[in-house]
Amino acid sequence: MIAVTGANGQLGQLVLKALQAKTPEETIVGLVRQQKNEEVVTSLGVEARHADYNQPATVRDALIGVTKLLLISSSEVGSRASQHKAVINAAKDSGVELLVYTSLLRADTSPMILAQEHKETEQMIKDSGIQAVILRNGWYTENYTQGAATAVATGAVVGAAGEGRLNTASRADYAEAAAVVLTTQGHAGKTYELAGDEGYTLADLAAEIARQSGKPVQYQNQSKESYLEFLTTVAGLPKPFAEILADSDACAAEGALAESSKTLSKLIGRPATSLAESISASL
Repeated sequence: MIAVTGANGQLGQLVLKALQAKTPEETIVGLVRQQKNEEVVTSLGVEARHADYNQPATVRDALIGVTKLLLISSSEVGSRASQHKAVINAAKDSGVELLVYTSLLRADTSPMILAQEHKETEQMIKDSGIQAVILRNGWYTENYTQGAATAVATGAVVGAAGEGRLNTASRADYAEAAAVVLTTQGHAGKTYELAGDEGYTLADLAAEIARQSGKPVQYQNQSKESYLEFLTTVAGLPKPFAEILADSDACAAEGALAESSKTLSKLIGRPATSLAESISASL
């Protein structure tokens, strides 16, 4: 039986759908941290189980009969390591045979703030002795294209990535990769650096939005500090989240989100979703 944590989330739901195309529904379990979210999973035709990271007993109970587990990284930055540890320990206690984890592109060497908890989690998985696969996912293209309509309205894409190239991929691409690893053989012990096939700059992003919308859109590059102020004062984001985004853009300017191996497309057996396709879907 295959279990997926965070199954009610955006990536989790896509993983469940990808798994349904590859294996019988009755062999899939969706784990949710709050029982109120079970309906999201059951509406997809998948069994839902309650697994609260802060209540380890619920995680152990949820893993009864599970042989393969996809641990989708927690959304609570700052608490991820301890929450992931609870899942890893429960997986070991429950006899899970294969643990698949969604990490970050080059987590072991990345300068991004977000990399630290991923690095810690990868080490905890290694120390657990459980057979594992590490999926080091690059940035979601949706992180940028979700603002396409705003860019059209304001005439600007704002960021701090300079001329850094971004090899992003869609959530659906990463979900497909997870489903492949969970349903085929030969992946245990491997670490995959996953990213989109074709890199682009934020200036390229602005140009493609302009092309598809027929409206003038320019890229406005800012310093990390100015971008942080923009995110908090103009975009209205909470400062801790804004700091992560500003840091990520600044690191991207130095190549932290560039990856040319095309490992993702090789793994899923098709080209990764292009920037143009993602912008079209967003607009």
